[in-house]
Amino acid sequence: MDAVQAEPKPQPSAHPLIGVPGQLWGMARVPHGLVAAAARHHRRHSPSRLPQSSCLAPRSTDTLGLPRKAGSFRLRSVRKRTDAKPLAGRSERRCSAGAALPAGAGAGAAAGAAGSREREPLTSPDRSRARSRRHRQRVRAARRPVTSRARLGVPPRPPGSRGDRRIIATTHPPRRAEGFSFTAPMALPPPDPQFVLRGTSAPVHTLHFSCGGPEPDIPLLFSGSENGFIHVWNLKTHRVDTALDGHGRKSVYCVETMGGKDRLLSQGRDQRICLWDLAEGRTSVTDSVFTEHVGFCRCSLLKVAQGRWLIAMAARSLEEVQILELPSKTSVCTLKPEVGAKLGMPMCLKLWQLSCGSQPVLLAGYEDGSIVLWNVPMGKALSRLICHQEPVMSLDFDSEKAKGISGSSEKVLSIWSLNEQQNLQVYKTHELVNAGISDITIRPDKKILATAGWDHRIRIFGWKKLKPLAVLDYHTATVHCVSFSDHSNPRDRLLAAGSKDQRISVWSIYAQT
Repeated sequence: MDAVQAEPKPQPSAHPLIGVPGQLWGMARVPHGLVAAAARHHRRHSPSRLPQSSCLAPRSTDTLGLPRKAGSFRLRSVRKRTDAKPLAGRSERRCSAGAALPAGAGAGAAAGAAGSREREPLTSPDRSRARSRRHRQRVRAARRPVTSRARLGVPPRPPGSRGDRRIIATTHPPRRAEGFSFTAPMALPPPDPQFVLRGTSAPVHTLHFSCGGPEPDIPLLFSGSENGFIHVWNLKTHRVDTALDGHGRKSVYCVETMGGKDRLLSQGRDQRICLWDLAEGRTSVTDSVFTEHVGFCRCSLLKVAQGRWLIAMAARSLEEVQILELPSKTSVCTLKPEVGAKLGMPMCLKLWQLSCGSQPVLLAGYEDGSIVLWNVPMGKALSRLICHQEPVMSLDFDSEKAKGISGSSEKVLSIWSLNEQQNLQVYKTHELVNAGISDITIRPDKKILATAGWDHRIRIFGWKKLKPLAVLDYHTATVHCVSFSDHSNPRDRLLAAGSKDQRISVWSIYAQT
């Protein structure tokens, strides 16, 4: 028998896909991989052919933590170079691997990595041993087709993720639980507005519904604009019924009804609060109150008895809040902070009472980011809470749960509660994506709340746990105000939003909760 001449030891050569073997990054384990099976054969029969920079290393357990047979390997993953030549033809379509093979690994390993079913002669010095049955079984295992991510039911990776790593699939059947699916349910897209009201010719700063009357009454929406007009919208025809002008073309930033749609209260930048009589088609101002306040703090209205109302508004002095009784316009009290307390101007107000006949209470948000609870009859502060680093732009309060929410010009919504000792304390905070809250309102059924954002979006939250429910993206400018309708039928509930883009979007969202 002729002596077999020893072949010279090959040097590591540049692979067309990954370059020189040994340029390795990261680590990926292949339980019964194609390259591992092919390289196991050559490691046993020709260990001198493996270079020192081989990417194969023995391991004792597979990916699932199960014991492995002797001779199994761990494969280090590589990253695709930007200047590498891509594979072409049938091999690229059938093999998702693209991992590095050691130099001199042989045609059998290359055929296994390509996923080919054809038998090719192996380059081995021992031909007789290659013809054995055990060796043929190994070769068949190495030449089984690659199972792709699509066959396993795994969604494809996005382009460029994980450094363009290629995945070498296993040759054994995938282990999946019965009834398990890799596809996650997709969230429903947010709805479009039910309708849009146009025609204000100016940014909209305040909205108020009047829909709680009996069935023959027409549901109305009042809007106050920057040009000083108050528009009365018919929600059945989606048209303007009446346009009121009583603020000298100054911006109107608060509109409220007083017991019905025939009596209206409005506040403007002309430092006046006007009382309107709209009965029988009249459009006249019956009375007005001069506030002497140059800011934009909205007044708050509270019904305390039949025909009697309390109104809280920012006073002439910088930090004071004045309480008046309507329609007599008599002064109830003036709320002044303690000496040395630098609260700044009042930014938002909320009058409320726990039950009919109980003492009225005022919640006021100030320029320094604090919220103060005032006892109106006594005229003194009960509690103070600093919950924002920026001025409080808007707040609302749920008297049933003794819990409120406030927003500012920063990215945080603050939820606070009122305990039995009449002390305010922070309950929870929620961080927003973008900064700036113009308005916050809780729906009358206390199920959800809406916020108007400086980022042109309306956000809907669950009031119980402040769970984000929807982001309504329609407007192209800052949303100044949001308001929920007072329909008696829950299916008819609406949400309206006024924006700087001179449009009013009306939505029907979570109406059946």
